[in-house]
Amino acid sequence: MTITIPEREFESFQKISRAKQGFGCVITEKLDGSNGQILIEDGKIVGVGSRQRWIQPGKLTDNYGFARYIEENEEEIAAKLGDGQHFGEWWGSGIQRAYGLTGSDKRFSLFNTGRWSDAAVRPSCMSAVPVLYAGEFTRAAVERVMRELAEGGSRAAPGFMRPEGIIIYLPGPRILLKETYEHSDGKWKSAPVNDNAATEVAA
Repeated sequence: MTITIPEREFESFQKISRAKQGFGCVITEKLDGSNGQILIEDGKIVGVGSRQRWIQPGKLTDNYGFARYIEENEEEIAAKLGDGQHFGEWWGSGIQRAYGLTGSDKRFSLFNTGRWSDAAVRPSCMSAVPVLYAGEFTRAAVERVMRELAEGGSRAAPGFMRPEGIIIYLPGPRILLKETYEHSDGKWKSAPVNDNAATEVAA
């Protein structure tokens, strides 16, 4: 298989706003890597993307080798993920904070924890972002999760003590929020997000 540039218009994963109070929520660890997406149609991978564009293996825009990784694992990925747009974070050695990983150790964590938290149903070459909390969205809950994450270190990369922060998904209004240690100023902001991307985060 050769990955090519799809003819359909590129759709990126949306920017994520900062946080405010209310609703039920799912809180996951925010990974500091590079956004990736896989487009599957009729059981075949027809596109691989970064946050901003479609990409191909071996090109300068290959997003730290993400397209090559998808190509190398194409058969299992297409069979297990199934048709649709699948978003996640490509992280590890040489990407942003690297999480203590070295050599060619890069990983892909899917955002849709409702669908992919069970390792038995997702591709063996992928994980899901760690769920840190599920319940009512309150500032106290967010602060508790942030404190526990800071004290215990990354759940995605155990032993790495400089996690970036959290992602908060509000399934009712379909809103994504973020809180990071570098920008924890108490100014909570929220905004509606693309319905498809919100569904992909947690079903």
